[in-house]
Amino acid sequence: MLDILITIIVIAALVLAWIMLYDSNRFVVRTHTVTDRRIKKPCRAVLLTDLHNKQYGKKNERLLAAIRAAQPDFILAAGDLLTANTKDSFEPALHLMRSLAGDYPVYYAYGNHEQRLAAARDVYGDMAERYEAGLGSAGIEPVVNGHCNLPEQGIVLYGVEIDMEYFKKLRPEAMDPGYLPGLLGQAPKDAYTVLLAHNPDYFPQYAAWGAALTLSGHVHGGVARVPFWGKGFIAPTWRIFPKYDGGVFREGDAVMVLSRGLGSHTIPVRLFNPGELWVIEFRPLTEP
Repeated sequence: MLDILITIIVIAALVLAWIMLYDSNRFVVRTHTVTDRRIKKPCRAVLLTDLHNKQYGKKNERLLAAIRAAQPDFILAAGDLLTANTKDSFEPALHLMRSLAGDYPVYYAYGNHEQRLAAARDVYGDMAERYEAGLGSAGIEPVVNGHCNLPEQGIVLYGVEIDMEYFKKLRPEAMDPGYLPGLLGQAPKDAYTVLLAHNPDYFPQYAAWGAALTLSGHVHGGVARVPFWGKGFIAPTWRIFPKYDGGVFREGDAVMVLSRGLGSHTIPVRLFNPGELWVIEFRPLTEP
């Protein structure tokens, strides 16, 4: 009986290890469509988050092929395309950005890893400056507490960089109602407002500020997802079964698409949780 039990445990461990290896090296493409009267023209975006220098094939050829197959009008990056680590090269992230910027407009808002490079220069030296210079050479100017107008589409894209205190472990820091307007000004009423906000914990605050669509990442889908139940197990903040783990969430009329991301770092595995590449379709309320 004991031999049978040990055999079952060993087989189960091998199966889980194979699934972990498989899920850690693949991604799936998901699509979400938003429809609004303020959107003037149909368009399509691809959302990238939490790549963490991961490469799918040589020079990310598999990822680039999937992005091009989606035929986006522009690229939206919601942060953590690199990992803040002095021992890692950020060249995979830069190569991807250079490759995409040659074909599409790229709108890039930073995550906590990009922020960390600048916030802790005593640790990371000139990595922030070198990364920004690399983006600049590709023609990409990060959207940091600012916005870009897409008047033909009727869309305004905002990128928010919240203070590092809002990325604390275990317990989220309370956010004052005046904090986001202080960073971003007031959301326009006559355009469809898209907010690139890496940390999804503050989706209610993003919605209250005026974001019609929030695009987030950070949680990596909870690293491992519980089969059948589908909940993510743990967030980077070490909270178990986080409320916002991946997928589409709503606050009134506001929507958040939370990507499970494409890579990993501290816990460098995925289980029942492949990477995600999101395609966002923008549609007028009544298409011509």
